[in-house]
Amino acid sequence: MTTTSGPAYQVVNPATGDVVETFETASDADIESAVSAATQAYASWKDVPITERGEVVKKVAALFARRADELAAIANEEMGKPVGEGVEEAEFCQAIFDYFANEGPTLAADQPIKTFSGGRAVVQKLPIGPLLGIMPWNFPFYQIARFAAPNLMLGNTIILKHAESVPRSALAVEQIMKDAGVPEGAYVNVFASHEQIETLIADPRVQGVSLTGSERAGAVVASLAGKNLKKCVLELGGSDPFVVLDSADIADVAGKAWDFRMYNAGQACNSNKRMIVMEDVYDDFVSELTSRALSIEPGSFAPLSSRAAAENLAEQVRDAVSKGATLHAGGVLSDGPDAHYSPAVLSGVTKEMRAYAEELFGPVAVVYKVGSDEEALGLANDTQYGLGGAVFSSDPARAEKIAQQLEVGMANVNTAAGEGVEIPFGGVKRSGFGRELGPLGMDEFVNKRMFFIAD
Repeated sequence: MTTTSGPAYQVVNPATGDVVETFETASDADIESAVSAATQAYASWKDVPITERGEVVKKVAALFARRADELAAIANEEMGKPVGEGVEEAEFCQAIFDYFANEGPTLAADQPIKTFSGGRAVVQKLPIGPLLGIMPWNFPFYQIARFAAPNLMLGNTIILKHAESVPRSALAVEQIMKDAGVPEGAYVNVFASHEQIETLIADPRVQGVSLTGSERAGAVVASLAGKNLKKCVLELGGSDPFVVLDSADIADVAGKAWDFRMYNAGQACNSNKRMIVMEDVYDDFVSELTSRALSIEPGSFAPLSSRAAAENLAEQVRDAVSKGATLHAGGVLSDGPDAHYSPAVLSGVTKEMRAYAEELFGPVAVVYKVGSDEEALGLANDTQYGLGGAVFSSDPARAEKIAQQLEVGMANVNTAAGEGVEIPFGGVKRSGFGRELGPLGMDEFVNKRMFFIAD
């Protein structure tokens, strides 16, 4: 019997609203088969020397590069990502798998402990077993890569539940794993229902769960993980501040702010969703953003991931405007059934508006005016989220002073975001907990076993 609670696994082209293909949700027997296969694979995969696991992981990396165009086309149809950005995403996946293949043996090496009572002590980094990954649609390949790469290197096995709207992306990654020689069961894709996710988390054979998604989904998964005494990592929403204290070239800084905000149609967790600008450069900053928004030709911008997402964003902006905010440009929702929403510039947002506290997951640049560094910092930290943040100034020391006080997991000075395979990614507060990528990416789902040998 198939359990079907929740949305169907379905490809709906957001550029047209057309239903392209529908996939069956997994049966309960399919879920049992996946867990059994992952458990059996773990028994042998964990004993393969890490350097040999690295050779398989390097083959995964090479296939992401070789199939970049194919993957980009899939993402374009499933969630609207521009093809060029899809190719970049696939190439970043190659870099992630290569990084962990190359650096993994060093990152997972035993760590000696200085002892004071004789003997020899080390901390070993050992795998823990099958893991469940629950991934989002906005970066359908990258999100998998940053979870799967370090854990495959460690010797864990992966059960992957992707977003219902990107089933072809999910299957394409599963095929890459198979073609690269990842052992059967070591990476398994499941089109699981909501109830089946609960079953998976509760299964004693599954040792941990990682979710990248909404704050609401994170709360549910964390509750289930806690109830079942499972380790979990949560990468949730964000409302990252982009603070501009001063600039000798405000057009350049505004351009960087605009480009970062519009990447992936504004659908990135760590996008600069709140631009906080000092009053003496505020007007020029807003003018530059507005000029860029007005210069966009109708029909030349990517759709959001779904009609529902576009309608929700439009309602958030309408709420702000109805309560006194200023819409300088854009903000036009298409008639449907497609998911286009024109890139917008919004200012004058106050606490009475949804846009002040809620995450705007789409192409809307929200700009706030402040009169002092202290006011800028206070506004930057006045959010339930704590993913990332950036501070810009021609005086690096001034920017660093503010950035050091940001209540975030990733603070940046004079760049929108420090990004790379070696840079840890994660947040605090209601943006979740745990880290992915970089050295910390191999430090989550691991048994940090103390090993002591007496003299």
